Amino acid sequence: MKQYIFTILFTATVTLILSWAVWRIGLRYKLYPAIRERDVHRTPTPRLGGVAMFLGAVAAFAVSAFTPYFQIFWANPRQVWAILAAVALTVLVGVADDLWDLDWMIKLAAQFLAAGIIAWFGQLQIYSLPIGGMTVPSAAVSFTLTVFAIVIVMNAVNFIDGLDGLVAGVCLIANAIFFVYSYFIVRDSGASSYFNLASFIAAMLVGICLGFLPMNWHPAKLFMGDSGALVLGLLMATGAIAITGQFDPATLDPDEFGRSQLLGAFIPILLPVAVVILPLLDFGSAVIRRMQAGKSPFSPDRKHLHHRMLDMGHSSQGSVYIFYAWTAVIGLSMLLMYIGVGHGWPGQYWIGVGFGILGIAACLVVTFTPGRHRAPGSAAAPDPARPPVPQEHT
Repeated sequence: MKQYIFTILFTATVTLILSWAVWRIGLRYKLYPAIRERDVHRTPTPRLGGVAMFLGAVAAFAVSAFTPYFQIFWANPRQVWAILAAVALTVLVGVADDLWDLDWMIKLAAQFLAAGIIAWFGQLQIYSLPIGGMTVPSAAVSFTLTVFAIVIVMNAVNFIDGLDGLVAGVCLIANAIFFVYSYFIVRDSGASSYFNLASFIAAMLVGICLGFLPMNWHPAKLFMGDSGALVLGLLMATGAIAITGQFDPATLDPDEFGRSQLLGAFIPILLPVAVVILPLLDFGSAVIRRMQAGKSPFSPDRKHLHHRMLDMGHSSQGSVYIFYAWTAVIGLSMLLMYIGVGHGWPGQYWIGVGFGILGIAACLVVTFTPGRHRAPGSAAAPDPARPPVPQEHT
């Protein structure tokens, strides 16, 4: 555990220093795009935070290569190099898009290529589903399922990148929960070592988000841009696949999980989805909304979930806090159900269910209580912390 804590602190420190450097360079050389029609922010702000996040990830992997505890995944360096190559490609295309606004088809093609690098060259694929030991029927299906899963999560995370600190905070919470989950599931599977690629990626992402958040907190000095949000989604999906899609469900103790076979079997696949449920919901609704209007599913608009929070009268910071709460409640409730079922707690998964019900009820009350900044039905009022309106930068 100490090595994971060191990874978090080291990655956070490197990312924070690099984020400050990227911010200064971006201002000095005016490395930011002109204000677009769909943007609501009025001050040009560098969107190159993804560069600092990428370099923070590279630094974390570099240090892990010299750490004996992490040699378990460096024993197959092909996976690590594939991940770094996919992340590098994503950052390059993301930076180009942040500066020059690339066509969506170019960006989507690059995302599929990056996902293909991880699935094909890195051989990180969804080989099994933790549902009664179900395996993927063929190599082609495994490859296709993996690539689409990665691309969907990448875009889901990118779609909610619209308010200061939103994505960084949501991903920090989600990956902290996923880290605990991966730690427990490796232990429950009887592995000889708790050090694995999925837990390392989760710890690294916690550090990246923790280091970037001070520069991205409202009012933000630096945006992560597509280069940052897509990388977060890529790494989150890769971490989930590295453990949930590859471990053998039969290694879980049947005496422990037999208490609730149905729920116990589904939790390992539900929890990775639960930690990104809000981005996935936003992504799905946006795709359906735009296609119904006869538009590209990647055409920008101002109807994302965070926009609706603003239209209800919540401030930009208040909307961000609501997203944080939803992420924590959903993720923690699933985690508690997994721990309860797997470790014989009294009531088993009902502890997680009860926590989830109470948490969701509280979140619903807060979410649908009109904010104090405007009357319901009126246009969104300026956020006093940053006039004239809250930031939206995707």
